[in-house]
Amino acid sequence: MTNQEVRQLEPQILWNHFADLNAVPRPSKKEERVVEFMVNFAKDLGLEVVLDKVQNVIIRKPATAGFENRKPIVLQSHLDMVHQKNADTVFNFDKQGIEMMIEEDWVTANGTTLGADNGLGVAAIMAILSSKDIEHPHIEALFTIDEETGMTGAKGLEPGFLNGSILLNLDTEEDDEIDIGCAGGVDVTATQNYIEENTSGQKAFKISLTGLQGGHSGMDINKGLGNANKLMNQVLQATRKLIRISSIEGGSLRNAIPRESFAVVVCDTKNASKFIEIANKEIDLIKEQFESIEPQLKFTFESVEDPYKIIPLKTQDFLIDAVAQAHNGVYKMSTDIPDLVEASNNIAKIVVANGKIKISCLTRSSIESSKDEVSHGLKSVFEKNGFEVVLSGDYPGWEPNPNSAILKVMENLYQKIFLKAPKIVACHAGLECGIIGTHYPDMDMISFGPTIKGAHSPDEKVSISSVQKFWAYLLETLKNIPLMN
Repeated sequence: MTNQEVRQLEPQILWNHFADLNAVPRPSKKEERVVEFMVNFAKDLGLEVVLDKVQNVIIRKPATAGFENRKPIVLQSHLDMVHQKNADTVFNFDKQGIEMMIEEDWVTANGTTLGADNGLGVAAIMAILSSKDIEHPHIEALFTIDEETGMTGAKGLEPGFLNGSILLNLDTEEDDEIDIGCAGGVDVTATQNYIEENTSGQKAFKISLTGLQGGHSGMDINKGLGNANKLMNQVLQATRKLIRISSIEGGSLRNAIPRESFAVVVCDTKNASKFIEIANKEIDLIKEQFESIEPQLKFTFESVEDPYKIIPLKTQDFLIDAVAQAHNGVYKMSTDIPDLVEASNNIAKIVVANGKIKISCLTRSSIESSKDEVSHGLKSVFEKNGFEVVLSGDYPGWEPNPNSAILKVMENLYQKIFLKAPKIVACHAGLECGIIGTHYPDMDMISFGPTIKGAHSPDEKVSISSVQKFWAYLLETLKNIPLMN
């Protein structure tokens, strides 16, 4: 009954809406149920609600008395969440609500992602819409779909649909930061078909790599975390002369650093002990390299039945070389903003099965030229190794505006409330502000939120005290929106 305990946290109005939201399955590209949930929520409150052509939800609430002459605002968060779970967790994201737990100052989930990204932002907006005593100007609440796997909701937003002049995006993850810029991104997908070869009478092993932290492929890419696809490939590369690959399944979503990888390989029975010996030597090197940052990293070998199908040797060489040569992690740091990753790539998912190889990457950059440099570099590596490559889902970054009027208001408010200056930052994640800004170039935008750790992984958690801080800051911001010109 921990979900009931979460409902007792302060501010209860926010946590209750978060618990209601977390009872609704809401994977990216399957938002039908949560869209219906939001529409019914608005109708129950007697508020105007509309859906646009891509199923973004817009709920409008008039200004409270005395705030009619303030600038109208857009409160924005995305409805979908990343669905990740530990390998030993039995959970059906399509049917079950999130099982929440309280651990000291943190709310987390039982072996799955929590959905604080961006469910806390959605819940905060719901709390404002449902409240009868929170002071605010005219509000357009914009709940976008599919932020996590393509930002198609923001991309499909039509010009002229919104009337607000200020947008408050509630989707960042450090409560002492005000975000004024973000990276853009592009999906890089490499595929190669092969004709399966037969094998029989050989020793077969399933190699399992588990225990990595994973995390957000933008916000956590600079932490040096282990990438399961790269590390599995190191073992395959070290033993390539002894093995033939039958299948690989590594990683899950493009925006999540892969935590697990599983490969089935075969080798001659006489070489089985040699294979294990060489593989373990490589694994020892990997563990030594990641000893401090990935202490739970674990490789296991399990004897399995001969799969009778393997990929051709030439294809195997292409695959191993391509993954080894493809860039993963930070590519370049910003020369203008301290500690900001300018460009990166995440080798997010590798699937080898049934005559097809598919490698999925997400390249991010705050500079378009760097994004092109990384993505086309990957394209060249993959094509050199016999892959067909498609670049898709390109979205722009959000260029910082240090002269933003709402930024000045929120800087001063933060200083007044918390007696210290906030950090004014740009982030390496893909916020929707950049895309929304292409539709509404004159809209003044800012992003902020509570402290969330481990987003896009089963370690995701949100600070309870930080939610209280964020909530107080949001309410004061609403009361201090500038007057209309």
